[in-house]
Amino acid sequence: MLDINKIREQFPALSLKDNGKQRIYLDNPGGTQVPIQVLDRMEKYLIHTNANHGGPFRTSIESDEVLDEAHKAMADLLNANSSDEIIFGANMTSLTFSVSRSIGRILKPGDSILLTRMDHDGNIGPWLHLAEDLGLNVKWLKFDLDSYEYDFNEAEKIINEGDLKLAAINYASNCLGTINNVKALTELFQKKGAIVFVDAVQYVPHGPTNVQDLGCDFLVCSPYKFFGPHQGVLWGKAELLEKLEAYKVRPADNFAPGKFETGTQLHEGQAGTLGVLEYLNWIGDDMAYEYHMYFSELNDRSKNLHAAMYAIQEYEKTLSNRLVSGLKNLKGVTIRGISNKNDFSRRVPTVSFTVENKNPEEITIKLAKNNIFVWHGHNYALEAVKLMGLEDSGGVVRIGPVHYNTLEEIDLTLEVLKTCW
Repeated sequence: MLDINKIREQFPALSLKDNGKQRIYLDNPGGTQVPIQVLDRMEKYLIHTNANHGGPFRTSIESDEVLDEAHKAMADLLNANSSDEIIFGANMTSLTFSVSRSIGRILKPGDSILLTRMDHDGNIGPWLHLAEDLGLNVKWLKFDLDSYEYDFNEAEKIINEGDLKLAAINYASNCLGTINNVKALTELFQKKGAIVFVDAVQYVPHGPTNVQDLGCDFLVCSPYKFFGPHQGVLWGKAELLEKLEAYKVRPADNFAPGKFETGTQLHEGQAGTLGVLEYLNWIGDDMAYEYHMYFSELNDRSKNLHAAMYAIQEYEKTLSNRLVSGLKNLKGVTIRGISNKNDFSRRVPTVSFTVENKNPEEITIKLAKNNIFVWHGHNYALEAVKLMGLEDSGGVVRIGPVHYNTLEEIDLTLEVLKTCW
């Protein structure tokens, strides 16, 4: 069971006050705060091992050891077969743009790709550009406006139209909070030979991720969304990474991960990512032992990491319940996502809502004056906001708790919301 007080002690930012008022960070879908392990790792790297890659001298050798360990730890978090399947980059969007170019080399004009109306534009925009450049057909998978989930019958219909070469889908929605059945969707698309590219940016902070079980071909996530520094990570199946031609400079490695990690990487960022994985390993070892039995086939660190994320997932259901229940009791509120507590296993605690005749920006400004940080607008889920007909009215208010948030913070936010309209 998570000891929230002990957890919060690991995050220096959570103790900050402004004019005597505590900060309440509910802007986490856009980026989380970091624990001391991240700060320590980044500081140690910049002081003791700050060097470029591949040198015979001490700082370069030790730098490469840190980067190698960061790749191995990320492989354990995602249960990858090998650390060579882990690619670091500036962010998920940049990595997706980059690998989309490589995938484009094995596509031809007239091929079809599938995108979704639920995803962040980081997993839509790169593919739309590729489709325009290569003359690809774009097929769209919508979500149901009542259930806020995909319709598998519609997905099957798209599949049966033929020529589908790639499906870019999302694990969890950064707007709706929906957790999609990625494993089932992957099986469906791969039956027709399509490559499956999964945006897991909004799922990885909230639950255990096992790429071998999911069966997808690529998966991307962002360490700064799961308590680390500003980085992006792409996992890909080894055989595909080997097959794809990378857009790189000539002296760079000709094999993964190096051939996809263009230029000099943000080494201190990779060190910080290692730090957050050490933090999650601590949770798994210290607070989540009861969940180890669910991951008995994994190595020790991977078992700890997956148990930690399972414990986080269980705790966050209580946050979802408190937040959604409270919003339901406020006049004029429409929750734009799954709101039945019996279905909370199919959502992350990110909750978007609208208020009748109220602009979302006005609400977030009032919350900000009370030192409560939330987002408004389309939050880059442009297609989702358009499908819901909310683009012209300012999108949604988005409240996004994570495991370091408390029920008391949710309650205070709900109290302030009562004064916003």
